[in-house]
Amino acid sequence: MARPYQPSLLRLLHGVTVVLVAGAWLTGFLVYNRFDGRWGRWPLALSGDWIDIHGTVAVVLWPLALVFAFYAFTVGRSRLRQPANLLALLALLLAVGSGKLMQEDWLEDGELGHGVYAVHLLAWLAVAGAVVNHLGSVLARGGKSLAASMASLEVRPRDQPRDWYGQVWRHFRR
Repeated sequence: MARPYQPSLLRLLHGVTVVLVAGAWLTGFLVYNRFDGRWGRWPLALSGDWIDIHGTVAVVLWPLALVFAFYAFTVGRSRLRQPANLLALLALLLAVGSGKLMQEDWLEDGELGHGVYAVHLLAWLAVAGAVVNHLGSVLARGGKSLAASMASLEVRPRDQPRDWYGQVWRHFRR
């Protein structure tokens, strides 16, 4: 059986998104732990301006999530037939969208009752669940070889960065 191959643009967008989502999730947890903690706090004594760090990660993640969604609904449309892929993308878009609607000073001022903040918390729980579901789905469909194909550095001749523009825009000429 042939080894699975994932397009290089997908792997790049996916890989950077994974790193940023992990960073956003971790910094978001630290912000929640410091300013909210309604459902428990962990005894962490990490100093730093975690709201600003979380916001900085989000500033980079927001446009990347939009580019990733654009890719997913064009070149990667067939991959969205897998519910785990679609759920992960939708959870990500809900999380960054709701985060974009929040005000930075709400948490510092103890204003925890904003509806968009509740949506943001639920969205990040959905991201965590969607990621676990996504990983399980990948392993169930293709095992370790499919999972490893997302981390592969192999690039085929017609899948170079110079080919990305044509790969994406080809879907609009159909």
